[in-house]
Amino acid sequence: MTRILLALMWALHWLPLPLLAALGRGLGLLLYALVRERRRITLINLGLCFPQLSAAEKSALARRHFAVLGRSLLELGLWWWAPAARIKRLVRLEGEEHLAAHRGKPVILLAPHFVALDAGGVRLGIDHAMVSIYARAKNRVFDGALRRGRERFGKLQLVSRTDGVSKVLRPLRAGTPFYYLPDMDYGRKDAVFVPFFGYPAATITGLSRLAKVSGAVVLPVITRMVGDHYVTSIGEAWTDFPTDDVVADTRRMNAFLETEIMKSPEQYYWLHKRFKTRPRGEKGVY
Repeated sequence: MTRILLALMWALHWLPLPLLAALGRGLGLLLYALVRERRRITLINLGLCFPQLSAAEKSALARRHFAVLGRSLLELGLWWWAPAARIKRLVRLEGEEHLAAHRGKPVILLAPHFVALDAGGVRLGIDHAMVSIYARAKNRVFDGALRRGRERFGKLQLVSRTDGVSKVLRPLRAGTPFYYLPDMDYGRKDAVFVPFFGYPAATITGLSRLAKVSGAVVLPVITRMVGDHYVTSIGEAWTDFPTDDVVADTRRMNAFLETEIMKSPEQYYWLHKRFKTRPRGEKGVY
């Protein structure tokens, strides 16, 4: 079954992006109707983060989210098999001067979980050496396809999350940018509870700790769908970061995420159980 799915993804990647995008939006709306558990999680997350929204407004935002999510799923074939020239046409890269200003020095690329994350990672990996951490897929066939697709241009090195961040420290200190995704609920280990849209969220402190131990600067990288294309934006280096207050640094990261999410709220990855880990004694929200 997995091989059939991968063959279908490969076949679809030949389609022009506007048509593929339309099919993806349709798939997303179908998933919204059928995948009840993820729809329920999405609506809970939106309710916690945007309590001012009415039930109808939350449902509309959730539908928009599933539509762009469906796009991201169907368009994975582009990033895994399309030639570099086509990817460069489809994904516009902005702010490379900020990365160039720190070439050869430790750099952490803060890449939050927007649905277009894969497009940005592959686009950057065409021109820039990077190292990143990923979670192995349970399905070995799919995991192999994922790794080959992300690493195929030879400039991105993937490290399994089970190996820990220690394996990225050496290349990071040597000047290879670390494409880092620290904005999900990874449990209690190395996490603190800081607000995420006003609701306490277990948030790992890795951004602050890694920046301090490696001497790295932090450059935010956000990839968004813009019409039928993509834009990957590299921001300026954060100033006065890290500080000696890890909790304050982690709170700053979440505040930054909130600002970026509000620019395109439907494109953040709301299906994840972001509030799964609760303070001891507090009832779960899911």
